[in-house]
Amino acid sequence: MMGGGSVYWGRKEESKEVKGIVVMFAWISIHEKHLKNYVDLYSSLGWNSLVSRADFLNAYYPERAMSLAFVLLNELLEELKIRACPVIFVAFSGSPKACMYKVFQIIQGTGESQLNLDGNQLVRNCVSGQIYDSSPVDFASDLNAQFALHASIRKMPGPSKLVSWIAKGVASGLDGLYLTGFESQRAEYWQTLYSSVDLDAPYLILCSEKDDLASYSVISNFAQSLQDLGADIKVVKWNSSPHLEHYKHYPIQYRAAVASFLDRATSVYSHRIQKIIERNGMHDEISELICDLQKAAVNSNQSLKRVALGPSDHFFLPSSAEYHNRIESGSLKDEQRERPFSLPVPPSINAHSVLGQVLFDACVPKNIEGWDIRFSGSVKGQTFSSAPRPSPCLGIKSNRRSRL
Repeated sequence: MMGGGSVYWGRKEESKEVKGIVVMFAWISIHEKHLKNYVDLYSSLGWNSLVSRADFLNAYYPERAMSLAFVLLNELLEELKIRACPVIFVAFSGSPKACMYKVFQIIQGTGESQLNLDGNQLVRNCVSGQIYDSSPVDFASDLNAQFALHASIRKMPGPSKLVSWIAKGVASGLDGLYLTGFESQRAEYWQTLYSSVDLDAPYLILCSEKDDLASYSVISNFAQSLQDLGADIKVVKWNSSPHLEHYKHYPIQYRAAVASFLDRATSVYSHRIQKIIERNGMHDEISELICDLQKAAVNSNQSLKRVALGPSDHFFLPSSAEYHNRIESGSLKDEQRERPFSLPVPPSINAHSVLGQVLFDACVPKNIEGWDIRFSGSVKGQTFSSAPRPSPCLGIKSNRRSRL
């Protein structure tokens, strides 16, 4: 128990067979015994129940609603950290105004109080559906007096005259509240309910044309607005059940509608988690690919720098001795004309140094684009370093040698 209401587990079983968590938003207009029937219903369908029971004044004092919402989310988050699972929000009567809309503000980051970023995202990922039973209610005009004097309020424990007197006093005080900031709170309330479409979860609305508090016209407009915003929504309407008594009057139809919706919500959750896994996997693959490309670029750059300089890079060039032997005797075999050797690792002569310019300047090209460079191989047993092509530098090389 706390200021603004109470939060407790209606059913909490730690089993792999538990399909998910139903978060029930209840108001004082629904009796505790009546609320237990819904806990039993969802339990029979394999779902745990976390109940938030808001005080009557929460609907008129946002700070009380926010306090209760924050406590509820902390309790839910502790459970989801142990095992993430589908979460269904179920709202009864005026509970969206007494707590639920503040929960939406917190997890969407628009409320005064917020969970940490990871906590918000975890809850958002798990919310897979919303159910409204005799809800939402439009808190406008003289509805405060209607609630205060409604049969569900008058059935509260205590002398009937005393309860009736207190209810009338509260209604009179709330009339004054409407003249100040309540209209702005009402606008914020509806705007927040509509913004819950961003959670990308389906809706189930259970209502009746005979409901004297949750007007069917208000609920119908709410459903149409959600549909216009792109929501996946289903409305089940009865003709004769009063406020909060649809399950009592139509138990079979009610149970079937809820069971079908829970299956739908579970499917939505599974697809959402699969997308998250795929997105994270793709992100990991892209990161690995970028890392591999970076490594390849580094290795390629190093390879380019060490061309003809690495100790394992063999070139086949004629030596000076072989050059003279070739002049004296032209009958030497081809394999004796060329021999492999490994160039040493630097220090070496820089082609662009003073000595390098004297020796090689005329033959060191500034642009090697278009060159057909091939590494050592053999054709018919003969080794070669590149494709034969005329070199304009041969004569100049000879002149430079004679100078030295």
